[in-house]
Amino acid sequence: MRLRQVHLDFHTSEAIEEIGRDFSKRQFQEMLKLGRVDSITVFSKCHHGWAYHPSEANEIHPGLTFDLLGAQIEAAHEIGVNTPVYLSAGLDEKLARRHPEWLIRDRQERTNWAADFMEPGYHQFCMNTPYLDILAAQVREVVERYDADGIFLDIVGVRECYCQHCVAEIRRRGSDPRNPDDMRALWEETYARYAAAMDQAVHSPKPGLPLFHNNGHIRRGRRDLAAFNTHLELESLPTGGWGYDHFPLSARYAQGLGMDVLGMTGKFHQSWGEFGGFKHPNALRYEAALSLANGAGCSVGDQLHPLGMMDPATYALIGEAYAEVEAKEEWCRGAVSVADIALLSAEAADSRFGGEQPDRKAIGLADTGAVRILLEGQYLFDIVDNESDLNGYKVVVLPDCIGITPELRKRLNDFAAEGGRILATGRSGLTPDGEAFGLELGAEWRGASPFNPTYVRPDFELPSLRPSSFLVNAEGYEIGAAPGGAVLGSRQNPYFNRDLFTFTSHRHAPSDLNDAGPGITEGPHGIYAGWNLFADYALQGSLPIKQILHRMLDRLLAASESGRTLSVDLPAQAVATLQEQHAEARRVLHLLYAPPVRRGKDTEIIEDLPPVKPTDVTLAESRPVREVYLAPQRTPLPFMQENGKLRCTVPEWSCHQMVVVEA
Repeated sequence: MRLRQVHLDFHTSEAIEEIGRDFSKRQFQEMLKLGRVDSITVFSKCHHGWAYHPSEANEIHPGLTFDLLGAQIEAAHEIGVNTPVYLSAGLDEKLARRHPEWLIRDRQERTNWAADFMEPGYHQFCMNTPYLDILAAQVREVVERYDADGIFLDIVGVRECYCQHCVAEIRRRGSDPRNPDDMRALWEETYARYAAAMDQAVHSPKPGLPLFHNNGHIRRGRRDLAAFNTHLELESLPTGGWGYDHFPLSARYAQGLGMDVLGMTGKFHQSWGEFGGFKHPNALRYEAALSLANGAGCSVGDQLHPLGMMDPATYALIGEAYAEVEAKEEWCRGAVSVADIALLSAEAADSRFGGEQPDRKAIGLADTGAVRILLEGQYLFDIVDNESDLNGYKVVVLPDCIGITPELRKRLNDFAAEGGRILATGRSGLTPDGEAFGLELGAEWRGASPFNPTYVRPDFELPSLRPSSFLVNAEGYEIGAAPGGAVLGSRQNPYFNRDLFTFTSHRHAPSDLNDAGPGITEGPHGIYAGWNLFADYALQGSLPIKQILHRMLDRLLAASESGRTLSVDLPAQAVATLQEQHAEARRVLHLLYAPPVRRGKDTEIIEDLPPVKPTDVTLAESRPVREVYLAPQRTPLPFMQENGKLRCTVPEWSCHQMVVVEA
């Protein structure tokens, strides 16, 4: 897989004339060279529905008079640049106005993306309609006629739909469209049928051609959906709504699936379709480095001007980042993650307590808060699902809402029997009926607390604060201490909940300072905390909550035979990952630091790259180490190795530094 890709959007209205008028093979090639690009996704069909090449399966854009797609492929291949080809699958505005009966509808018959046809915007197609055959013909035509290096299909996934095709199909099966379970089964079948049709259209003419279906998110726990792809492209524009927490959350899961992965960001200040918007070069340098640090290649989104010329400012910007990626590729290809901690994703677990429907917001907060806690503590972690092999991890984290099914209970019991430890918070650790613990965590379940907020008073001192009663805004739970369990912290309640006749001060009542029972316990399997602490951190960012969670993680890691693999002295916003290249017998430590700041109303950007002071590193390493050096500089680094620990100090650095350990 190429590691320096550009995703060249080209969504161009029929209201614009002279499409591609200024396209020049020479200028196109010069910009790719300026950007140090080795792969570029070019367009067959856009969201407006037009083809950018002569077509029998579609219609060429009315403002285009030549084969733009063919010219781009020829120009790129001439200089050794790959050309995956894009087709908008879920959107086709030209066809939407001709066949609105083929569009996705909600229960009130409303369309999605644009709510109607009286506002500007696109409308999404249902694949349980004749549209699927039209799309398959368009895809096959591109594969057969062009030397494409892959196919990228956009705006697809399992979709809720109540169009009349879906309603008629569910009734033909003897069911009722008001039956949510049967409708969900139909939607799953519709997407599987779409994927099979695309597989046939692509791989029947050209077996093995890369194929990716983009849904904007790789759903954790749905390996069946991931398997429809030959590789994964993780759309994650930090300023476009995904934020800087999303990519690590997605990448730490995707790398474990054993597929090639690209991290997709954009050159834009905010998001797709932003002509004239640019992020700071330092932001793109950091985002590209973050992809490498998570075992992924890089893809940067751009949008071609309707006249077909490539923008020099854009490719100079991309080139700054990709020059660094090019220099680092040797230490990034074929890398696998080294991790101490397995974070079982709440999204992947999809737990249902007592038959209730999962709370998607709570699930998202649990995962987001857990990743932020692990990143800020510079822990080595992977994100796993119910099928992941837990062998080799030292700690499994169950954030806030992971039910313990019989299958998961067996896996975790086996994990604990081999010396592994578990950290559970909130309702995690409970059996699916939500009435008792399925793990030995030193706690007995009592139920949800009637108070909110509540307070935690740990029996240990935090690094930055003296002992106190610390506020927890998230939902809390009442527990007792199980026989043989240890209490690591207590719960305290407020005087009362804030209400019409019982309120005090500006926000909530203080703790009544009475011990209301255990709040944090430890048992043979690990530690339990009786609050949704990870959701709390995602929403509030509380210092005491972070330091309590870090203290519990450190305690569990210290109980393992080899302890924590990596200890590193870094700022909280810094990121550390450890990748291993088995064939080269080397490990590569990635250190990154680029603190985002808020600009405008709600946009996080990276602009400055403050230097990081010399960084002390301690790495568990039992193999005799031959050399340690900085990459890509190849500067030798003095080190000491004794008692299974390697120690070195990384000189002052900024943005991204790789430390290579070769045995």
